[in-house]
Formats: sequence, structure tokens, C-alpha cells
Amino acid sequence: MKKFTVAFLLLLCLGLSSFAARQDDKFPPRYRAWLEEEVVYIITPIEKEVFLKLQSDREREMFIEAFWKQRDPTPNSPDNEFRSEHYRRLNHANRVLGRETPRPGWRTDRGRIYILLGEPNDIQRFDGKADIYATEVWFYQNKEEAGLPAGFNVVFFKEGGHGEYRLYSPTRDGPQALLSGFMGSPSDFERAYQQLRESAPALANVALSLVPGEASSTFGRPSLSSDILLQRIETVPPSLVRDRYARKFLEYKDIVEVEYTANYLDSEALIRVFGDPATGASFVHFVIEPRRLSVNQHDRRFYTTLKLNGMLSDMNGRPVYQIDRTYTIDLTDEQVRAAGAQPFNLVDMFPVVPGEYRLSLLLKNEVSKEFTSVEQTLAIPPAGAGILLMRPVLTYRTARSDVAPGFVRPFQIGPIRLYAQPNRVFLRSETLGVVFQVAGLEGASAGEAEIRVSFTRDGEPFRETTYRTSDLPFLPDVVLEFDLAEFSPAHYGVRVAVVSGDREIAAADEAFDITFAAAMPRPWVFSRLSPAAGTAPHELVLGTQLFNLGRIPEARVRLERAAAGMPDSAEAALALARILVVENHPEEAAAVLAPFLSEDTSSEYDIFYVAGTALRDSGDYGRALEIFERAMNLFGINVALLNVVGECRLAMGHPAEARAAWEKSLELSPDQPEIRNKIESIGKHLRRA
Repeated sequence: MKKFTVAFLLLLCLGLSSFAARQDDKFPPRYRAWLEEEVVYIITPIEKEVFLKLQSDREREMFIEAFWKQRDPTPNSPDNEFRSEHYRRLNHANRVLGRETPRPGWRTDRGRIYILLGEPNDIQRFDGKADIYATEVWFYQNKEEAGLPAGFNVVFFKEGGHGEYRLYSPTRDGPQALLSGFMGSPSDFERAYQQLRESAPALANVALSLVPGEASSTFGRPSLSSDILLQRIETVPPSLVRDRYARKFLEYKDIVEVEYTANYLDSEALIRVFGDPATGASFVHFVIEPRRLSVNQHDRRFYTTLKLNGMLSDMNGRPVYQIDRTYTIDLTDEQVRAAGAQPFNLVDMFPVVPGEYRLSLLLKNEVSKEFTSVEQTLAIPPAGAGILLMRPVLTYRTARSDVAPGFVRPFQIGPIRLYAQPNRVFLRSETLGVVFQVAGLEGASAGEAEIRVSFTRDGEPFRETTYRTSDLPFLPDVVLEFDLAEFSPAHYGVRVAVVSGDREIAAADEAFDITFAAAMPRPWVFSRLSPAAGTAPHELVLGTQLFNLGRIPEARVRLERAAAGMPDSAEAALALARILVVENHPEEAAAVLAPFLSEDTSSEYDIFYVAGTALRDSGDYGRALEIFERAMNLFGINVALLNVVGECRLAMGHPAEARAAWEKSLELSPDQPEIRNKIESIGKHLRRA
């Protein structure tokens, strides 16, 4: 087994070396030095993995900028104090701690610890003693935020009395390694300790334990916790950074604008699907809580603009619905002071037709050029799919709140507004709301079934309550509240289930924590109302989703309602026209778009293009050509317009003008074999003529 392990490790090391060599071939020396020398002790494995996958110097520069920004303790100040301190430490290690060795200072043990921990609070040197090898004891304190003891030592010694200083381990080396004349057994720690104590009592105590005041479990034996401390020191800088940004950088570097790329902001999110009992419509509700919200100031007003870009795709990756929303946040000085100590929650919603989807949300702060993202898989069952139970929302507060007719509010069930945070941490002084929906309990099913809510604490059963459905008058909406005074601080699970007798028909789980803290800041919430089910804007969204899913007849019904309810909406008219084109009704499509072709009322390129292609398909080439030429005057020429202009001119009996349009198209995009074939065909026709 040992031989196998050694062989495996050897092969692994050779493989990693080969991989690193292949990667190094791609890197200019500047980036190889950054990775292998400058940040080698503070970069996380995930960050290194991502950096090795980058393909260009531009990407590497953007990543390096992001790397330092994630460690900046004061992002709004011009200086990055962490980066400045790191390079100060690196320069000191190379300039001072590498003097006695041919190796650069950063590669020595003293250089590595200095880069990791910085300047010691005190240094004791034991040098010039005939019976003790040259030794240094570095003392550190006030490193508790890194998970280290309040005070501790790090020891370096010259092994055998020569060479560079090496890091000392009480268990691996022991006091005997510090003595030049120790003649006892290498395992006789107690004798070595007594001999060292006679010459240097202060060093003798440190030789057994790096933590002052820690008593060894067996007199004269080194402390095992010292080696744990040394291992912890090696992981301190990587453990202090949330490196999820690195994977987000790799994922979004080709999507977000350059100025955002280095500024990924960690966030938490809560996403739930609620049904509208009156109409059967489903809505996706979401909360995004970024780690911070940056604002600008002007004339005692504080403001920022958040842009949300989202994509709902089916499980094959086909786009179903695109979300583009802008949130303008304007605060007074008093509001900023109040909000400064609170998290920020962006709360919103959108309707969705039944199906299984992947949801991706990208939130950008236009003031700070920061971005964050959320991804989740959604399953929205169709109506009549049996007894269905929604995963519960855990609230720290509920309140009755009215909503204007024709609108709905995110995270509101009937008259009850829900306040929920993604982190699901609660105080014992709060009331826990367990909110969910259960569908399909009609008639006899409702009479037979019960709702059971059971809690676990640290994995063990804690409390259980069963409710008769007759005691829940607002089904399918269920809002249950629990006083947390009797919930001691711990990790909890809650399971809601529809039961019949001893049988669970449907169940859903959620987890939460009760904190020891006496108080906790709750977020300030930014949300806005959305159109209710059945309104024209709601029909437009669902009709668009159905169209993208290929469910054309259903989409047409929805979009006809939307266009009728919003006669001045170019977006609704365009969506309906596209349906009509697919259903081979080009004349109707052109008629729907006709009111929006005025240069004074529309600046939508797609309106002109779809209207022109509809007229072309109907055989009205003259009117189609007129619309295409107006589009080129308004929006400039492009390949698609030039190609359809060529088709219209050829159909009208003007082959030379058609060829001119297509030749211009080839200038813009040479890789069009079909257009080249058309030009050759026209050339033969004109030569024969």
C-alpha cells in the first residue's frame, strides 16, 4: 500500500509539473512571476485554477485587478491598502531576509511567514551561544480575525548551525534540534528541554509550545497544537477572501462590460415561485442581497442606478424570456445614515408559464461598476398536476398591506406582505413565519388531508404541529407563525408536509439558524409593483414566453389580448406581428405594425425590419423596399437589410440594382456563399441579355 501511495504521488507530481510547464509556455514572464512569486502565498486554489485558464494578456490584467479589489479593505478609497502592504512585505523579504542565502528572500521560511503575517510585534534572537544554534523567536498578537490565537510565537533556527534560518516545529524538531551539544536520544524531549532550559529558559518554553502559557499534556513533550497553528498560518490569507468571484470572472468576462469585469460583488439570493389562486398564473419572486450597495453623492442626495439583465432558458438552453430592468435609487442624507448599518435587498418578480427552466440574473451597479449574479433551476408545474407543495419561505416579519388594483407586489400572499432574507438567520426575540402554498387540495382531498410542520434541532427531532385543513381558511396560501423564544441558538430544519393518515403526500424542507446575538440589522427593502395576472403587460410577457417555446397558437391568444389592451405599445404590436408572420399572415402583420412606422413615433429597428419582410412575403415589394430604405436612413446599413433590399429589387425586375446591394453586403461580410451564388447568377443573366 505504501509503495502504491508513493508511486501515485510521484505520478501526480510529475503530471502537475507537466501541466504547469504547459501553462508556463503560454505566459509571458510578467504573469508567470505574478503567479509563482508575487502572490504564491496568498492566492487560493480556485483563483489559481481560473488564472491558468485565461487565454489573453487582457484577461489576465483584468483578473489581476479583480484579485486585488477582492482584498481591498476600503473599496471607495483611492489606495488599496492590502496590495500596498503585501508588496511592502514582499520587498522587505527580498531585501532583508534573503541576505544570508542565494535564494530570493520570498522563498525562505522567514520570508514566507513575513509575507503571510507581516511585521512581528517582537523578535528575540538567540545567537552567539556555544551550546545553542542561532535562533529567532517572532512574537505576534492581535491576529484573532484570522482565526489565530491572541498571542503566539513563530521560531526559526539554523539547522546544524549553518545555512539559512528554517521554520521550527516543536513536534517535528523538538528542543534537541536547537542544541549544538545534545548527546541524548533524539526522542528524549524531556532531557533536551531541561538542557535547553539551563542555557535559555525563555527559549526552552517556546520550544515546547508556540502559544504562551499553554501547558503541555505531558511534561517535557511538545504541544501538538503548535503544528496545527503553523498549518493555520499557511492558510490565513487565502481563507480571508471569498474566491467565488474568480469563477464568476471566468463565466462573465465575455458578457459584462470591461469596466465591470474586475468588480464582482458577492451576494445571496432567495427565489420562490408563487401561484395566483384566482387566475392560476405563476410568478417568480426573487430577493438579491449584494454584499454592499455603493452610491454617489450630489447636493446632499445619494443615488445609484441598478440594472438587472436576466435570462430564463429551457433545459436545452433555448432562451424563453429576457429580463431588462432599471432601478433608480435616490436617498436623503438621513436615509443613507440609517441604511449604512443595514443590508440592502432588491425585491422583484416576473410571471412565467409552466415548465422547467434555468434562471440567470445579472445585477449591475452603474455607479460603482460592480456586478453580481444569481443562477437557479426552476420547476413550475401546470395547473391540475395533483397535490403540489411549495418550498416554504421563512420570514422575520409579516404585515398586512394593500396593493393598488391591477398590480401585485413581490413576496406578498393575499393581503400579507412577507419580509424574508436569503441568509435565514433569526433572533430568539423574533417571530418565525413559515409561509407556503399547497395546490390540489380541493373537495374530498381537502377534507382528508392535514398539514404537518415539524422542526429538527441540530438534526434531532425538536417540535411538531399538525393542522387540519379546515383550520387554514386561506388555502392554498398558508402563513404560520412561531414564537422563537423557546428555540435555543442552533441549526434548525423545518419540514412542511401534506399528510393523509401516516402517509406523506407532498413535502418540502428548509433550514435556518437561531443566533446567539441579541440584535441583528434587518435589511432596507427596495421593491416595486408588477402588473397583475390578466392585465395586458402580463399577457405580453406570457405570450412572448409561449412564442419562444414554440407554442404558437397559445402565444397568439395572449399577444392579441396584449395588443388590444395596449394599443400604443410598439412592443406588443411587434410581438403579435411576429406570430402572424410565423402563421403565414404577412398582410395582417404589416397592418399591425403600420401605425408604428412613423419616424416620429418609433425608433425600433425591428419594427421596420419585420414590417418590411412581411410586405415582401405578401408580394408588395415596392412598399417593402420603401420601408427597408427608411430603416437604412434611420439605423444605418447592415447585412440583413442589404440582402432583403437585393431580393426586392430583383423581384421588381432590377437585377443590376440587386447585384449592387448584394456586393455591398459582401463587403461587410464576405462569408456569404448564397449571396455570391446569387451575384454570379445575375452576372450570367446580364451577359446573356
